[in-house]
Amino acid sequence: MYTIKQLRRKKNISQTELGEQIGVSLRTIQLYERKDANIPIKNLTKIAEFFGLTIAELYMREVNDMGEAYTKRQPFTKHNSVFYPLDQGKHLVMAPLVLVEHQEKYIQNVKEDKISNPFQAGFVIDFLADNPHRIFEVSGDSMNDGKIDAIPNGTFVLGLEIKKESFVRSNETSWNLPYVIVTANRVICKCLTGYNKKKKTLTCHNLNTSPEYQDFELPLEEVLQVFKLVKKQI
Repeated sequence: MYTIKQLRRKKNISQTELGEQIGVSLRTIQLYERKDANIPIKNLTKIAEFFGLTIAELYMREVNDMGEAYTKRQPFTKHNSVFYPLDQGKHLVMAPLVLVEHQEKYIQNVKEDKISNPFQAGFVIDFLADNPHRIFEVSGDSMNDGKIDAIPNGTFVLGLEIKKESFVRSNETSWNLPYVIVTANRVICKCLTGYNKKKKTLTCHNLNTSPEYQDFELPLEEVLQVFKLVKKQI
């Protein structure tokens, strides 16, 4: 993010000093200061806090520098996410973030129909949707095949919630796509390849072809939430 370089220079500190403050190497800071940098959410939070900003404010500075100027229209809240209008119909969405270590608590809140998530992260999206957005930290390498569409361990993904019942009558366009699935005891990221009407199960597929990662059937009744992946940040 180019704005990190600007903030660092304004504060009159070196890349090495900034790295020491957030616990990363000089080389990592050099990469973070590139405009196309993919910065892990945890480190982005540390950087924002160091400069006395929120993640949203950090993003707003960056999108202005990238030519995706903030339109000055008022941000709005929907489904516990905050949307900041940008030019050309784009929006910065600050959505609830579910870290791996908080998945158990998130599942419990879903079961109890509670809304409690103190963490947020941001993505720039090209279109608005009526359904809720959530950001999940992916655990494990079952979706990592080393290719461009891989979703390796530690990836942050932006998901758009869809009704699980839609898979019962869905067409081919719904299949062979990655989803985050919240069940009664875990949060998983898988490609869904079909629905077995007789068994009432979803077929979950792993991108990683290693023998330890086998496809499996997931009973629809065990599914609490389903999120279609919109974007990812490795």
